[in-house]
Amino acid sequence: MHATHALDAPAAAPIAFDDFLAVDIRVGTVVAAEPFPEARKPALKLVIDFGPAIGRKKSSAQITEHYEPQALLGRQVAAVVNFPPRQIGKFMSEVLTLGFADSSGAVVLFQPDRPVPDGSRLF
Repeated sequence: MHATHALDAPAAAPIAFDDFLAVDIRVGTVVAAEPFPEARKPALKLVIDFGPAIGRKKSSAQITEHYEPQALLGRQVAAVVNFPPRQIGKFMSEVLTLGFADSSGAVVLFQPDRPVPDGSRLF
């Protein structure tokens, strides 16, 4: 996750609705989380369960400012599940966990305000 976007940046250029539909954003539950000390920027290694259709996927997330690994277990998060996997050191990150930058640039995770089934797609 990248928290380098300016808080006062203008909206991105308009896209077609089909462009939005091409980005597959799903909800999953964190089932494992551990420190990722080998990463260049402080990060955590997550395993997220997206339900039976997608299964469990790994993610490297730069969320160490606000989150401890143990506190993430059982928490629902949102992620882009259809990007190609990305090698980060010896770790293969399979999904992009989503969040927003707080006023100091630290990542705050995005999650639904009520529980939803793992694998639910954002629309």
